[in-house]
Amino acid sequence: MVFSATKGVTSTVIHRLADRGLIDYDAPVAEYWREFGANGKAQITVRDVMRHRAGLSNLRGVRRSELLDHHHMEERIAAAPVDRHFGKPAYHALTYGWLMSGLARAVTDRGMRELIRTEVAEPLDTDGIHLGRPPADAPTRVARIIGPQAKTFNPLFNAVAPRVAALEISAAFGSMYFPGMRAVVQGDTPLLDSEIPSANGIATARALAKMYGALSNGGKIDDRQYLSAARVTALTGRRSMRPDRNLILPMAFHLGYHGLAVPGVLPGFGHVGLGGSVGWAMPDSGLAFAFVHNRLLTPLLVSDQAGFVAMAALVRLGATQARRHGFTPITEFGSAYGAVAAGVAAG
Repeated sequence: MVFSATKGVTSTVIHRLADRGLIDYDAPVAEYWREFGANGKAQITVRDVMRHRAGLSNLRGVRRSELLDHHHMEERIAAAPVDRHFGKPAYHALTYGWLMSGLARAVTDRGMRELIRTEVAEPLDTDGIHLGRPPADAPTRVARIIGPQAKTFNPLFNAVAPRVAALEISAAFGSMYFPGMRAVVQGDTPLLDSEIPSANGIATARALAKMYGALSNGGKIDDRQYLSAARVTALTGRRSMRPDRNLILPMAFHLGYHGLAVPGVLPGFGHVGLGGSVGWAMPDSGLAFAFVHNRLLTPLLVSDQAGFVAMAALVRLGATQARRHGFTPITEFGSAYGAVAAGVAAG
C-alpha cells in the first residue's frame, strides 16, 4: 500500500477526465456535484480542491466505521462547511480522495476504484495499480505491512486524541487521526477493504513509474498518447516557499501533485506517501521513477519521507551515465491488464 502516493494516481484520473472535456479545473465543483454546494461551498473550484485549498481537511471526529464507508464520506464532505484554512494551502491528508471521487462520480457515475482500473491500469496495460485490495484472482498480491504491528495501547492517548483531532487548530493530526487508525493497517489490513483514494492504493514500482513516465514524456507511453501534451504541460506548477498550514512545510501543491520548493534539489512533480513510497515525474529529462515498500514507519520519520530526494539523485546520475555510455532496453515484465480482466470476467 503506497498511502498518500495514491493521491497522484487519483489526480491522474481527474486529468484524464479533463482531457475529454468532462471537467474544467476552474469550474466550481458544485457545477458537477450539486450536493457539494451546501454550506457556502458553491464557489470552490476543482483547482482549489486539487491545490488543497478547499478548507475541508479536518476529519471532524469521524468514526472508523464511517471512514471505511466511502459513500458516506463523500456525502459527509459534500454537506460540511469549510474551516479556517479555506483558500490557504492545508494538506487534505484523507479527505482529498473523497473530494476527487465525489467529483469523478458526479461526471461518470462510477466510483474511483473502477476509474483507476479503466483510466490508469487499462490504458497503461498493467495489473500493478489498484485502489484497495486487488481481486482474489488478480496477479498482483498485497505485501503485508511489517510495522507497526504491536498491540499495546495508551488509554490516555486514546481518550484525549479524538478531542484534540476535532479541533481546527490540530493541523495534520486532525486531518489524519481517527479512533482505530493503527488497527486498520495491522493483520490483514482492513483499510484495504474500502475506497480511500488518498491513501489505500496498491501499486508496484514498475506500474507507478510507468504512469509517471507518461507524464514525463508529453503524455505518451509505449507509442500511445495517454494524456494530451497540452494537459501534461499544465501539470508542472510553480515552486513556492509558502508553508502548508497542516504540514508546516512548503509543498507547492499543483493539480494534485507536489514539487520541491528548493530550486535545484529535484525538478518535476509527483507524490510521496507515508513511510516513503513515492512516484515522481521529471519532464525536463524525460525520466520517472517510483519506490514502494511494506515498512510503514521507523523512528526516523523524516528520513522516510525525504529519502526519495537522494534516490532521485542516483536515478538521474544513472540515467545520465546510460545516455552517455549506452544501455540495453529491458523487456517489459509484470502482469498486464488483460490478465486480471480475464480473471474478473471468469469470476
